[in-house]
Amino acid sequence: MGARSSQSRGPGLNETDGHLLEYFRNTFGAGGGGNSGPLVPPSGLTATGGIISDYTSGSDVYRAHVFTSSGALNVTALGTFGDTVEYLVVAGGGSGGGTSSSGGGRGGGGAGGLRTNLPGVVDAGANPLTISTPFSVSTTGGNGSGSYTVTIGGGGAATSQSNGLQGGPSYFGPPSTPNGITATGGGGGGYQLSNNDNDGGSGGGDYTSGTPYVGLGNTPPTTPPQGNNSGQGSNNTAAGGGGAGAVGGNAPPTIGGVGGAGVQVAIAGPTATTFTGVGAKNPSNNQYQYFAGGAGGGGSWNASPGAAGAGGVGGGGNGKGDGDNANGDDGLAATGGGGGGTTGQNPGAYNGGAGGSGVVVVRYQIGRVTATAKATGGSVSYYGGKTIHTFTSSGTFATAPNWSAASVEYVIVAGGGGGGRGGSAEGSGGGGAGGFRTGTTPIGAHPVSTSIQVGAGGLGGVGGAATSGTPSYFGTPITSAGGGAGAAGTGSSNNALDGGSGGGGGYNDTSGGSGNTPPVSPVQGYGGGDYGAYGGGGGGGAGGPGVNGTGPTTDPFGGPGGLGKQLPSTFRNPTSATSLGAAGPTGSVPGTNPGGDTSGKFWFAGGGGGGTYDPGVNPTGGGRGGSGDAAGSPAAGPYAGGGNGGASESAAGGIGMTDGTANTGGGGGGNAQGTAGRTGGSGIVLIAYPS
Repeated sequence: MGARSSQSRGPGLNETDGHLLEYFRNTFGAGGGGNSGPLVPPSGLTATGGIISDYTSGSDVYRAHVFTSSGALNVTALGTFGDTVEYLVVAGGGSGGGTSSSGGGRGGGGAGGLRTNLPGVVDAGANPLTISTPFSVSTTGGNGSGSYTVTIGGGGAATSQSNGLQGGPSYFGPPSTPNGITATGGGGGGYQLSNNDNDGGSGGGDYTSGTPYVGLGNTPPTTPPQGNNSGQGSNNTAAGGGGAGAVGGNAPPTIGGVGGAGVQVAIAGPTATTFTGVGAKNPSNNQYQYFAGGAGGGGSWNASPGAAGAGGVGGGGNGKGDGDNANGDDGLAATGGGGGGTTGQNPGAYNGGAGGSGVVVVRYQIGRVTATAKATGGSVSYYGGKTIHTFTSSGTFATAPNWSAASVEYVIVAGGGGGGRGGSAEGSGGGGAGGFRTGTTPIGAHPVSTSIQVGAGGLGGVGGAATSGTPSYFGTPITSAGGGAGAAGTGSSNNALDGGSGGGGGYNDTSGGSGNTPPVSPVQGYGGGDYGAYGGGGGGGAGGPGVNGTGPTTDPFGGPGGLGKQLPSTFRNPTSATSLGAAGPTGSVPGTNPGGDTSGKFWFAGGGGGGTYDPGVNPTGGGRGGSGDAAGSPAAGPYAGGGNGGASESAAGGIGMTDGTANTGGGGGGNAQGTAGRTGGSGIVLIAYPS
């Protein structure tokens, strides 16, 4: 059942060290005090933020905070291991160039800049990339209360018939000061880029030959360099984007250039014998934690073989060439990989791939002990007497030799559906949330190796239909279905789709899609709301249906997305409260989690809000994502990771549409006025068992 484990090792102390395990669980996992046994280890920093990964390296125990969305590292106490932390900061990758029909190959996007002070990181030429300056934190640093800002740069958006776009910068450090660490977004790929749009952390590739058409990496310059130049185009095929570890490949006459290689930064867990699902996988050694790979350039459209360049290791997307008839591949999320370039084919025009979003990882030592693990896979943390494995990307859960649990508790959230594309005067439907399933299952006879898939969010409608999210699973018997796509607000046949939760209805297909498809018990999600003349229906959520859009007899607004669900108490580790899931309504919500947690945290799988045509009379505009408000008010939320719906350009004070939040399974927001819908949030898989 699955392949060899490829995830991080947690401390997983053996049974003879039970009192020491209890100390680690209470002190480092739950934030409380441990007992006073003779093996009490020294303590490290106490901090919150990001997805927590605890693991051993030799006799040292580390905690890593993995940020795939913006937030903060909040330091509340210093320990006996000093006040310094190690970090990885990767910016968003640039997108690849898109092309019209019969257009030549377009360049691959450059990788986001990569900066780290982890010792031993080198590029492809064995040149050191480690920043030698230590990074100190304190309980009074950052914003004055121990809070250090984390900003995650988005990847450059996919583009059609145009040059690619630069990725966004990522940052770690005090707010609004020059003392933090900034990585610059990767340059866009394209045809003949101007205004230095192909410069960045690593440079984006170009179609045109000649010195001016090389994307410059390490721009602005840092020491050591944060990235590399692109390759050189050939006036028929395009160059590969640069990577953090190598220059992008030049383009031969008929073949696109390969993307420059990224680098491995083993900051979130061991990689020698067990691997973590953080970063991209290197197929040559089966190890993860590779980041900032450049994208492949597009091949020729009219010369044989016309093949495209492959993306560089570290999340770079592949280019597309003659006969592929496809968009360039996206850079891998949370790696800073560049988006692949593409080439035109008659008939049709194709998009360059979107750049991969960035990532920030911060780690520090929290203890020292010789230990073995009970299982490997994902980011490992300890809370409430349980060991918790959190998968934000696909991998493997494998039992270790000292495995003893008869069953595990799980949460499986699929990718949310994309929001529909708006019509000229009609709203589109919000994307349905990814299916949400939780329960317990026997783990089977040891040893067991189980494949984990974390579903991707569906794409928002651009020139055509939005797409549904993809499933997540813990072994194929336990699968959550992807959220259904929202219907378009155009006269085309872009219907609302069924899924884990259904997409909202739009102008063409007025009825929302069905949820809980395929059917499971308990239900994994609910149906989308219906179109209401101007307002698109909200996508369904895991905790309730999407709300209908309003008709012309009232101020039109897009229907809010359906309510999400909160994690079971097993998984509500306070150290992860700011970054695991999304905000939800505070207090008990009718029909869900009665008498449950009132913190408003740990919510998942909210539906995307519907879009609306709004002639300037409604101040609220599109529907709120994942609202679940009892009155269906668009003023509530957004909750549970669902994206907001958008309003037309003429709206007065309308809310801006947003993507579903990464790793929540939230549906993407719908839109109006002929603009694109938004992408659904990726899913997540969590597994827990007694420590």
